[in-house]
Amino acid sequence: MDFIVNYLSFFVIQADGSDNAAKTFKHFQTLDREEYAESELKSFLDGEFQRICKRKAERHASSENAPTKIGRFIAEPGYELDSNPNYNLFQRLRTSESKEQYHGFADEMVRLYMDAAAVRGGALIIVSATPNKVTDEALLFVLKCDFEPKIARIADERQLISHVEMAISARNMKSIQYPLMPEEGMIEPWELKIHQASHARYFEDFLRFVSYEKAMPELMSEQMLEMVHEYMEDKWQGQEGEGRQQEAQKYEVWAASEKRGLQEEWTHEQVVTAAERLIEHQPNLSVSFKLDAVSVKGPLTDFGQAIHFATYNGRYIALIEGDAFQFDRSMSPVELLQPPDLLEVLELVGRKRIPEKEAETAVAHVAADSDDIPY
Repeated sequence: MDFIVNYLSFFVIQADGSDNAAKTFKHFQTLDREEYAESELKSFLDGEFQRICKRKAERHASSENAPTKIGRFIAEPGYELDSNPNYNLFQRLRTSESKEQYHGFADEMVRLYMDAAAVRGGALIIVSATPNKVTDEALLFVLKCDFEPKIARIADERQLISHVEMAISARNMKSIQYPLMPEEGMIEPWELKIHQASHARYFEDFLRFVSYEKAMPELMSEQMLEMVHEYMEDKWQGQEGEGRQQEAQKYEVWAASEKRGLQEEWTHEQVVTAAERLIEHQPNLSVSFKLDAVSVKGPLTDFGQAIHFATYNGRYIALIEGDAFQFDRSMSPVELLQPPDLLEVLELVGRKRIPEKEAETAVAHVAADSDDIPY
């Protein structure tokens, strides 16, 4: 995918502290197509546009802190895209007809960006570029490069090296791409893609009229609570009372807990049915859990198929079945094991409870004998 840069505005942000008064910016240069083709920026940026476009983003991110997200312009029901201030600014930049006009709109965008929290020093580059072999539509890229500390370059045979005060690199570059291009040549005017490889949500704070779909864990939790509510309604059939209230409170405590144990409330069939409902909306859901110190993660579709929970002789068992093991990184003796039969392993698990039962029996005998001791 080759890009023709129509216009580019280059700004430098100086941010000496968290106070807004300490944040300033300076416009260095705005380039048109011919000027960009002859500039040093061409070799620095040309590969970035394609990299940004091809960077994958899930509509429902795997976590709230996912670096790459898809945003959607907010519009009230009955109103069109042009009622959104963020969209209007992006469109003005995309449709600029002169270098001076583009600089004016880019300056407006930088001023809005400066109001965002936790803005750091660096270069902010605003680019209008057209992937000419794919579409005639111009794409807008907003690129933020932080300053790189302690950068040195070869100077001359006397000094050997010299320090570069304001060096930037494409490493950890933050970016906005508008509009979203789900596939080459396909334009989605309502959506954009942001990439911010840090916990500081510069772009989310800056784009105040853009919304993002809920992250997958939050979405899954909401759907689970909805199914729990349906289960309670079906179980109690509209009856109120202390029993229902206690059960409802138990589920509330469970839902609000950061670390949760196995509740032992639903049958295997009820769990499988609930999992199927979740998977119908999002096929890529996963299930992760810890059994004591052992962590397991796999597709939710495998629960009841290749991942099983059970109890045996008072202990929990997680059974994972498959066709082949695969080990990574350093070698371990476990890789040389000739696996025993499952029944042998269950016999071993059963023996682990015998000492505990014998200890309980001994305590019971002592307690019984103590009744005969005269005081």
